[in-house]
Amino acid sequence: MNRRALLRRIGAVALLPLFPPVRAARAAAPRSAPFRRVRPSDAAWPTLAAWNELGAQVGGQLLRVESPLARCVASPGGSACEDLFKALKNPYFIGDEVGLTQSCGWVDAWVSRPSVYAVSAGTSEDVAAAVIFARRNNLRLVVKGGGHSYQGTSNAADSLLVWTRRMNSIALNDAFVGSGCAGREEPQPAVTVGAGCIWMHVYQAVTAQGGRYVQGGGCGTVGVAGLVQSGGFGSFSKNYGSAAASLLEAEVVTADGSVRVANACTHPDLFWGLKGGGGGSLGVVTRLTLKTHRLPEFFGGVFTTVKAAGDAAYRRLIARFLDFYAERLFNPHWGETVTFHPNNTLDVSMLFQGLDEQQATAVWKPFFDWIAAHPGEVTLERAPRTLSIPARSLWDAGFLQKNLAEAVISDDRPGAADRNLFWAANRGEAGQFLYGYQSAWLPASLLKPNRQGALADALFRASRPWSFALHFNKGLAAAPPEALAAARDTASNPAVLDAFALLICAAEGPPAYPGIPGHEPDFAAGRRAAAAIERAMGVVRRLVPASGSYVSESNFFEHDWQRSFWGTNYPRLLAVKKKYDPDGLFFVHHGVGSEDWSDDGFSRRA
Repeated sequence: MNRRALLRRIGAVALLPLFPPVRAARAAAPRSAPFRRVRPSDAAWPTLAAWNELGAQVGGQLLRVESPLARCVASPGGSACEDLFKALKNPYFIGDEVGLTQSCGWVDAWVSRPSVYAVSAGTSEDVAAAVIFARRNNLRLVVKGGGHSYQGTSNAADSLLVWTRRMNSIALNDAFVGSGCAGREEPQPAVTVGAGCIWMHVYQAVTAQGGRYVQGGGCGTVGVAGLVQSGGFGSFSKNYGSAAASLLEAEVVTADGSVRVANACTHPDLFWGLKGGGGGSLGVVTRLTLKTHRLPEFFGGVFTTVKAAGDAAYRRLIARFLDFYAERLFNPHWGETVTFHPNNTLDVSMLFQGLDEQQATAVWKPFFDWIAAHPGEVTLERAPRTLSIPARSLWDAGFLQKNLAEAVISDDRPGAADRNLFWAANRGEAGQFLYGYQSAWLPASLLKPNRQGALADALFRASRPWSFALHFNKGLAAAPPEALAAARDTASNPAVLDAFALLICAAEGPPAYPGIPGHEPDFAAGRRAAAAIERAMGVVRRLVPASGSYVSESNFFEHDWQRSFWGTNYPRLLAVKKKYDPDGLFFVHHGVGSEDWSDDGFSRRA
């Protein structure tokens, strides 16, 4: 029996005696010597023979990584480089390149850097082999699925990458019961997906083909595993809750190389930590099973832009909208965004579930009647549009391309699958170079009549330096009791339970990379934008000084990130981390336990 067959048969844990744990290697070192992971320039870097042995263990799926951007740095002129930057607006191209991430970097924070080697994992045993190899050789380990991390956590120079893109199976189950839960849990409809799946493909399988709904992300090219581990919100979270709260079971490779199944009955502490504790901190998730829901008859949206004649009129418009939201939209039917701009405009892009077009139109009638009654103060810059479609069609590729072609973009590579679509509204995120990104939960108490005035004042003042959006689906206040109960049993910051929205203030530039003439980041513009975002968020923080922030959509430079991301759940999360990863093999920026490490994750702090 060859080694790969042995791995499949009895699990990678059988190789542990061959690979001494990191703790044993560290024990012999002087106490004064800090533990440091090795780099290619170090004598302790694995030999070529060792790398070849790992390659054999993973069936030849060990890749030497080179970023296409690095090649462009070496040869910036010519059409090849121009073609690359055009391709960076296609998230499917980015996702299929082992050396790329969905964002190119963040001004003064990070730049996308390729790993030295990557294991293109097809099985959990492949992942386990990579994890054991990293432990044995004191390597910096990185995990990438969708590669959408704004914090840059899915890339690191001088590292070994576990790339889960090939783990993309999707299977529906009408009566799922978790491992070890027979007799303790009722069977329920679910979907089991590989860690490399993206939400567009999962929605197509679950909703368009299966006639059910699974709570995932709004951006179709985001990876399933990363979103679930970070909490996860989609357009209809106001009704169905967070993606993390829908997790029924996960297969995960922990730092000792074991392939574990975690659910409410088996390793329940690890299971809880995976539900919102942040991706890449507790282990490498290889498979997830998520609860599915009965599909409503319709999904739809209301879209418009309202412009005020001046500052005073804009302040009144904000106040009127908040009152309207509290009265008519603060319920499980409505989610998505309203954006506030310095030019005194309000962009509405609100989605709904469970209503038809006539019902949705009736909900918004009082707001549009108010606008019509104030012609000198506010005008409709973009005429209102209400759209309602059969819920089963929302992610159906054929329906979208025929009926809503302006809303979607196809993967334009030769031979690309017809199902490879992404929302046109997300195109700006593909290949972006971030300038700044901050968020804050807004508690529902601000919608009470005696506090709406203070909220309106703060939103008006915050809109002066920079645009921001209220993401109503990313606050769970007014969600059904069962959705709130499930979200309460996750590691996410409890502030989300009482929040009516997540306020996001951000800026980005087009795809860019240092050292490539004509395509270098505009650092001056980025720093100006970051300063404006800080001024806007300063107004918000004065209104809600301890609001907390969503870990996946937050400031790279977040102060007191443990409290901000996880609130009172952080001590429990840290205990889970120390139990399953006592040596800190899994490191991500501002992840659980990262305070013990240098900013680059290579040296343990004294």
